[in-house]
Formats: sequence, structure tokens, C-alpha cells
Amino acid sequence: MNSARTSTTASGPAQKVGFFGPFGTFTEQAVIEGTVNFTQDALSFDYELLIQREIVLNIEHCLLALPGTALADITTVYSIPVATAQCHRYLRENLPDAEVRAANSTADAARIVSTDRLKGAAAIAPCNAASLYGLEVVASNIEDHSGNQTRFVVVGRSGIPAPTGHDVTGIVVYQRADEPGSLISILQEFAARRVNITNLLSRPTKDGGLGDYCFVMYLDGHIADELVADALRALHAKQGGVKFLGSYPAAGEHAHSARENADARWQQADDWVDRLRDSIR
Repeated sequence: MNSARTSTTASGPAQKVGFFGPFGTFTEQAVIEGTVNFTQDALSFDYELLIQREIVLNIEHCLLALPGTALADITTVYSIPVATAQCHRYLRENLPDAEVRAANSTADAARIVSTDRLKGAAAIAPCNAASLYGLEVVASNIEDHSGNQTRFVVVGRSGIPAPTGHDVTGIVVYQRADEPGSLISILQEFAARRVNITNLLSRPTKDGGLGDYCFVMYLDGHIADELVADALRALHAKQGGVKFLGSYPAAGEHAHSARENADARWQQADDWVDRLRDSIR
């Protein structure tokens, strides 16, 4: 189920952004779908889109029901399997006899309880879905572990945001051959340049057979940074292919001292080589 929001920014005209609906999901709060495998594969294989920015949200689940419903009245709980799994301990301890039913999303669970006026039913959903669907919060923060976060990305058809000094670059690297040591050879390009890899995923390629994988990588830095650019240049020359997913401002706090020091040392080395070349007669 897809939805869209239109907003006007101070820097430009109104923009329409699509997201996985209905209204009231965590994706609406982030305004785009998260980095689940489906989304990651779509970016890697199906679409020529560039990531423009990332948003990290804290995931907090609430138990929502029709007004006047008490915890003891609940016999059925609706949500997506991921959400019910994240609240497994709460359900086991507080609603051990309740039937758990799957919904298309957390907000869709709230919509089902609201529109069908289901007595004895509750939804595990974001707390903001309560006001959207006329429900009450029976219990809040029912997830088993606090601090769960999900990263969302905003994508566009073109354009790379200017470097901020606090950036992330995403790429997909296709191996030249599936052989022992192929991943090490890829990682060495970044290790040699002191570029930190923050996320590494292996995904099966759509055109290859069983066991044919590519690597989705996210790393500190921007394509405008010489060390990042040089690493990508080496991969493009040595591997089967490299798809650029974007360079964009990073969410949260990261330590860049190691990369900044490496940038300075790399520039010194580059200047040294240039001086030597200037001596050629």
C-alpha cells in the first residue's frame, strides 16, 4: 500500500515524496522506505537512483485499541511479524492467550482495528497512529529492547549533494570472478587508504547463478574526497563493475579523525610524487 505527501520547502517548489503506507507508519515519519533487502536490491539492480540523505529513527512500539479497551480485554493483536517479534516478551508476559494476526504494516494494523471496530483487538504500531485512527494507547514502549533504530534513505533521479565533511558513500561492487580472496582484494583498496567501511552486505546478483554475489558497501567519506575517489577508481579498474549509489550527508555522529589524517598524508604523498615528476628531463 503506497502513499504520498506533498511539502513545500523554503528553497524550492512543492515536492511529492512516495512512501510505503498507509499513513502512520515509521516510513511516513522518515518519508521513505527503510533499507530492507527489497529496497536495497531495488537500488542495486532495478533503478538508477541516487541517495540524497539518510534519516535514523528510534523505533518505539505501542499497543493501540479502541477507546475504553483495557489490557485484560484484548484477545487479538494485529501487526507485522517483525514488530510482534520485537515485542515477544511483552506479549508473552501480558497477553499470553491473545491470537497474533499479521497485517501489511504497523499502521495498517491500527487501521484494521479502527475501521472494523474490532472489540478485544489491538494493534502494535507507532504511538502517532493512535490519533490518526481514533485509537487509545493501552501501553507504550512495549518493545523487548530499547534503542532499536532503523535507517531510511531519500532518493532522487540525479544529483550528488555537496560534501559536508560528515558524509556517507554507497556503492555496489561486482566481482570479476567468484574466487577465494575476492572480497579481501576489495577491502584492501579501502584499508590501504584508511577509508572506513560502515556497512557491508553480500547480495545475490539477479543475472548470475547460485553463489554469484555482489557486495553492497557504505563507507565514510564523499566522492569529492580524493581517497574515496581513488579507492572507487581502483575498484572500477580491477573488479567486474561498480555501481555508485550516492554520496550524501550522514545521520548521527561519526569520528572522522583517522580519515582526515589519512587525507592529509595522502595529499603530502601526492605532492611528493608531483615534485619528482617535475624533475623529469
